[in-house]
Amino acid sequence: MDVRKRWKRIFVAAVAMLACVLFIVVVARIATGRLCITSSHRPVDRYEGASGAGEAGLSADLTATVDADSDGIPDNDDVLTAALAYIQTRPHYKSVYYPSGYPDDEHGVCTDVVAIACREAGYDLQALVAADVARRPEAYAIEIPDPAIDFRRTPNLKVFFDAHAQRLVDDADEITEWRGGDIVLYEGHIGIVSDRRNERGVPYLIHHSGPFQLRYEEDKLQSYGHIVGHYRLDPTCLALLP
Repeated sequence: MDVRKRWKRIFVAAVAMLACVLFIVVVARIATGRLCITSSHRPVDRYEGASGAGEAGLSADLTATVDADSDGIPDNDDVLTAALAYIQTRPHYKSVYYPSGYPDDEHGVCTDVVAIACREAGYDLQALVAADVARRPEAYAIEIPDPAIDFRRTPNLKVFFDAHAQRLVDDADEITEWRGGDIVLYEGHIGIVSDRRNERGVPYLIHHSGPFQLRYEEDKLQSYGHIVGHYRLDPTCLALLP
């Protein structure tokens, strides 16, 4: 009996140790960007305005008509569609330097959601930020400009958007001032405003904050952190390009 109990204890200990090892391996793979646990499934639109659900129930003056790439689709809709398409690829969170600028593999960070979405609307942030850095180096406080990475840093994007985008209200409770495809900036983080909303009409946030994030689109516009910028693309910035 004592022998059986001893072997049972050994077996239980071995199983527990194996489980711990497997747990550590899985966590390590997630943390290093080799395993993605973030879901691209979209949350349900829970807002019902005066005219129906979601943005359909908000005032008509929210509709953006600017179309920088002349594809017949307003910029905000282009940005939103591209952001949603990008997260469907389920990028693994990992900060990697790309000589070409934009990620060309399965990895990405928060700024890539915004940069890739803006590019599809006709705004190449890599080229635009590089042009603005060359024109106003004192505004960016960059010792050695690097077009491959400068547009993927949130402080630089704040400088750029403050100068070259429509600056909108930061208060998410002013729900009629927010539209899908807008850009929202936090301290050290950035994302795209969703066209879907919670029960109070506050939009969801489309973003990529880390390897342990459960969903790319979340009800975190207000709870993620202090909002330091809310923007809508302005085609006048395209004049920066040669």
